[in-house]
Amino acid sequence: MENLPKEELQDSTMKVSSLNCIDLANNDLNHLVISLKQACLDCGFFYVINHGINEEFMEDVFEQSKKFFALPMEEKMKVLRNQKHRGYTPVLDEILDPDNQVNGDHKEGYYMGIEVPKDDPHWDKPFYSPNPWPSADILPGWRETMEKYQQEALRVSKDIARLLALALELDVNYFDKPEMLGKPITTMRLLHYQGISIPSKGIYACGAHSDYGMMTLLATDGVMGLQICKDKDAKPQKWEYVPPIKGAFIVNLGDMLERWSNGFFKSTLHRVLGNGQERYSIPFFVEPNHDCLVECLPTCMSEGNIPKYPAIKCSTYLTQRYKETHVELSIYNQQT
Repeated sequence: MENLPKEELQDSTMKVSSLNCIDLANNDLNHLVISLKQACLDCGFFYVINHGINEEFMEDVFEQSKKFFALPMEEKMKVLRNQKHRGYTPVLDEILDPDNQVNGDHKEGYYMGIEVPKDDPHWDKPFYSPNPWPSADILPGWRETMEKYQQEALRVSKDIARLLALALELDVNYFDKPEMLGKPITTMRLLHYQGISIPSKGIYACGAHSDYGMMTLLATDGVMGLQICKDKDAKPQKWEYVPPIKGAFIVNLGDMLERWSNGFFKSTLHRVLGNGQERYSIPFFVEPNHDCLVECLPTCMSEGNIPKYPAIKCSTYLTQRYKETHVELSIYNQQT
């Protein structure tokens, strides 16, 4: 806490958040759904345990992530982010809270998605393929590890989506449709926060934002830094730390699910503060199919509760949000 900015240290409301914990091994479906629904109504953040991903494998994923970020900059720039938002993102590439940030986020990352074969009719969609993988000569086995983790994270996401469907009083398989999670957009990010201390207001490891899509599964290395703000309209905003739990995902809902649920479920502001320690995390973002029309769910509207958001196609919404938060790729061409 001693490395937090002065305005944070003076805020007596700073505290550690208490979140619901969803145990996927619990056979009491009714209890699971009630607990999940309460979390979604409260703040849209919750823990997920007993998800079936081996802890030893997770340690390997983080070790492989560290190996990538330890590469010389010239090697990382060989896989620079492309037009499909895949590849390496240097420090300051993303600015999530332009009204309050100086420059951009003090983190570097690597974006990847599930590969779609070139003979697939949807191969050229904006958020499918290709991933500019680092050389196997430099990082042997790296790609295979990351692809396996993406598949595992997607499986867990679909398990959670079935519980979300029940919490929204929909059929359990509602989100499994081809136009939704039957062929989803997924983006996995390896993130490296370089251990900055924050000397003044406006410099953040990751600026305040809500996620764009349906939900996010976050794996962390155990270093504290993530904060949430349950009431984004409060003045001043009150931020709470979300402590990592070993072996658990921190899961949060995205803006698309808030739109789908007509504001019933919450997409919550969150950010990361630097505290002088290096930090690694791996968020896995889940969105529906490119062509999915995100509009108010049938169970979330009534005569007295009309849709609050206009319908919008998933890829249109994502393209708009990425454009707002990332620097133009041409800036890197000017630097070479």
